[in-house]
Amino acid sequence: MSFEGKVAVITGGGGGLGREHALLLASHGARVVVNDLGGSVDGTGQGDAADRVVESIIAAGGEAVANKDSVADREGAKRIIDTAVDAFGTVDILINNAGILRDKSFKNMDLDDWDAVINVHLNGTAYVTRYAWPIMYEKNYGRVVFTSSGSGIFGNFGQANYGAAKMAMVGMMNNLAREGAPHNVHVNCLSPGAATRMGATVPGSETDPDNPAPESHPKLVSPGVLYLVSDDAPNGRILQAAGGRFASNMVFANRGVQLGLEATYDDVVRHAEEIFDTQDAALMTTFWRD
Repeated sequence: MSFEGKVAVITGGGGGLGREHALLLASHGARVVVNDLGGSVDGTGQGDAADRVVESIIAAGGEAVANKDSVADREGAKRIIDTAVDAFGTVDILINNAGILRDKSFKNMDLDDWDAVINVHLNGTAYVTRYAWPIMYEKNYGRVVFTSSGSGIFGNFGQANYGAAKMAMVGMMNNLAREGAPHNVHVNCLSPGAATRMGATVPGSETDPDNPAPESHPKLVSPGVLYLVSDDAPNGRILQAAGGRFASNMVFANRGVQLGLEATYDDVVRHAEEIFDTQDAALMTTFWRD
């Protein structure tokens, strides 16, 4: 597979999953914008993580430039895409990977921690995508990846803010996949699992991001990402990737029960078992099942 001539923007590309995505894309010929604020896992501070990844790509014979803007800042998000246009003339691929964690049980969560996580994951993804979207739309080509998580799709204790943002990625994907399809802009979600700095902060985690175990190395996720940004990419799908295992998460629904226009609470109670019985559940692409 070759990505020669393609321009890729990777947010949060200075370490972990983003770094592996950037290195692999560059090794296949893509010109890469590595965005990373370089801060800590909670989103504070700055650093040179993006520069180090760019140096690795260039040392291997690839083309890359760094950007250190925050995705959660609208002007910063615009500058990320402007960096790609100024350096390489366009943007073909956008991998929204930037993220932070501020884990607490919902009862003990400060609303500032809620806002910070939502702003980086959800708003940041929307901002950067919004500035890349017209370019892709007008050239009739684009590949966009949103980074979701099992914490949103399935749930995880102490991650209400993170899980809410990650499940929102699925909703945004479902809509933008429809908007982009007529212009060959495909939008998909990645639900990854790997040993990273963020994962190491989760209570009970034995993750060592500086020396990940072979079965949990971030590089095992990146081949799936390359497929999601390839010419053959699907549209509107969720790819789950961890430890070399790849699967798809999907939405299913049962037939339900038609209770009529005079439905009452008592009717729902009487039919609750049927309403929640998923024995005949089938894949859904619209709100109602026939």
